[in-house]
Amino acid sequence: MKVSVIGTGYVGLVTGVCLAEVGNNVTCLDIDEEKINMLQLGKSPIYESGIEEMMEKNLHENRLSFTTSYSTACERADVIILAVGTPSNPNGSANLLYLQKAAENIGKHLIKDGTIIVTKSTVPVGTNNKVKQWIQQSLTEPIFFEVASNPEFLREGSAIQDTFEADRIVIGTESRYGTHVLKELYSPFQIPTLQTSLESAEMIKYASNAFLATKISFINEIANLCEKLDADIEDVAKGMGMDQRIGPQFLKAGIGYGGSCFPKDTNALVQIAGDIEHRFELLESVIRVNSSQQIKLIGKALDHFGSLKGKKAAILGLAFKPNTDDIRESAAIEVIKTLLHYGATVNAYDPVAIPNMKRLYPESAEIQYTSTAYEAIANADMIFILTDWEEIKELNLPTIAELEKKPVLFDGRNCFDLRTIQKSGLTYHSIGRQILTGARQDPKFVEYGDGFEN
Repeated sequence: MKVSVIGTGYVGLVTGVCLAEVGNNVTCLDIDEEKINMLQLGKSPIYESGIEEMMEKNLHENRLSFTTSYSTACERADVIILAVGTPSNPNGSANLLYLQKAAENIGKHLIKDGTIIVTKSTVPVGTNNKVKQWIQQSLTEPIFFEVASNPEFLREGSAIQDTFEADRIVIGTESRYGTHVLKELYSPFQIPTLQTSLESAEMIKYASNAFLATKISFINEIANLCEKLDADIEDVAKGMGMDQRIGPQFLKAGIGYGGSCFPKDTNALVQIAGDIEHRFELLESVIRVNSSQQIKLIGKALDHFGSLKGKKAAILGLAFKPNTDDIRESAAIEVIKTLLHYGATVNAYDPVAIPNMKRLYPESAEIQYTSTAYEAIANADMIFILTDWEEIKELNLPTIAELEKKPVLFDGRNCFDLRTIQKSGLTYHSIGRQILTGARQDPKFVEYGDGFEN
């Protein structure tokens, strides 16, 4: 099948490459010439495991190409997939300007009857009807086409795996013809397909992300209670997750969610509800909880030190999650901003996200970037763990504890087992668990074995 993908961000590039991998002829379009030149050389502008190897293979086998030309992308496509950005407006609603421009350009260059225009971008309910109007108003001659909604459920850092091992493929269509074409397109993946109306497919994406965000904020609120009631959130979450009605996913307490999806989509759904005079109070609370959770470690540091002025902070992890260089809505942004506000200086480390953070916080007397985690830690008064990269979880704690200036460790991702921390002698603050005060034998800490009785 001949497929064109408009937009080469995370969603568009991964979608295009994976569709080529299963045998389709795929053309990916972007208006950024520099990005297209890079892609034509087999170099990915995004950090995603395995993407470049798959790109190079399909470029070599002539199933994948890149262009800036709408004429090239549209002229023979059976399916055109819209995967452009829909960033947030100041009021939280989705900005559809890029989507509108793409739809209008498709209309100007569409020449083949029967093309299916598929919106994969996350859009408010009713947007696909607007896409249809934008295309129709831009047609240069009468052409039969159909619009469809096909929301994505990809996680940055595992997007290729998520494409090939998805739980479901959702397609919202207007006719049996559209359903048939898209089921044929996705048949090589052998993944269950749910066919719905356009409106239901659009809502499924928002509802799914909002539910997962709610689960994260809920467990973080339980963690905050655990700290005050001497319970351990790790045990509580494990006990909850063993209930099949709840499940263990997204029950990891920490400093909240970030990235390009959850913050944007929760705000947009609140705005969508407001537009029809429905106040989504539950989701409003989810957003408030997440905002306060992102700087929870700062409060712990203030409680411990009293003042942060003149203190040196090591920041370990800048991306919003491991295995990506994406810093959008990362807790690190708020933590760094707040530390600088209180007069601290920052040494920051991340395996891949430093170039992106430098665009927000260039190097200065107040903030420096290091090439290793240990370099960031040297002479630090405090360490903030904000992203649970594997290399950060494997830090040698006894080595840190033996530094001349022993730092206080504030772990926003609960990377370390309390027994391991206790043996190190570090003062340790985490989320939803007891504080370890640096004594190697803390009388409050009790060994419970594996938590099960025979």
